[in-house]
Amino acid sequence: MMKLSRYVLYDILRSKIVIAYTLFLFVVSLSMFQMEEDSSKAMLSLMNIILIVLPLVSLVFTTIHYYNSYEFIELMLSQPLSRKRILLSEFAGISLSLLSAFFIGVGIPVLLYAASDTGMAILFTGAALTLVFTSIAFFASVIARDKAKGIGAALLLWFYFTLIYDGIVLLILFSFSDYPLEKFTLLISALNPIDLGRIFIMLKMDVSALMGYTGALYKDFFGSGTGLLFTIGIMTLWIIIPLWLAVRKFKKKDL
Repeated sequence: MMKLSRYVLYDILRSKIVIAYTLFLFVVSLSMFQMEEDSSKAMLSLMNIILIVLPLVSLVFTTIHYYNSYEFIELMLSQPLSRKRILLSEFAGISLSLLSAFFIGVGIPVLLYAASDTGMAILFTGAALTLVFTSIAFFASVIARDKAKGIGAALLLWFYFTLIYDGIVLLILFSFSDYPLEKFTLLISALNPIDLGRIFIMLKMDVSALMGYTGALYKDFFGSGTGLLFTIGIMTLWIIIPLWLAVRKFKKKDL
């Protein structure tokens, strides 16, 4: 498994797309800190970019790579290797390459200009979202046999998690505004890893006062050790469950 993962990793790291992605993140991150004298403002802008770009790239790149590697996967299946090992090796190779791009592109500027709790929260959230949406992309790719449908599903998932989900939540909160929904919002935040990451970072920036009573509730919960464990636990489930479903489907799939 290690040899196969290493081969996939080295192959992807030579990709022009990954190199361009790394340079894009590095230039944008460095520009944010250079243009803003206040590092907290720079990190707020960087957070918004990370929450949009990282899920999109992780979903689309993973989906395209999976379909482009279809012949290689079929070749590996002719060897004495289990389907589970092959798929997990692909996941490990893609994840490590995207994480490397993120830590070089964003991690270096953050450590140079904002090595604080907020900076660490951004790095943790970015790494978690990369793994989450790589896992989701594998599940979508294994289900969809056609490449166009797979890429379309990836884009639809990104659109849902970044835009549609927030609209649904706002509609629910507006419709039931007469009821105490503060604890309910804690629950629904766990159903969207992007929202969970956003809340986690913003509370590290100490802007909960701008969020009213709900912000105070978030700060009391997510600012505690229990809240940190909750965030890590939910992010871990978001990584494991789609990947487990993808492996289960891949084992039964007729290639």
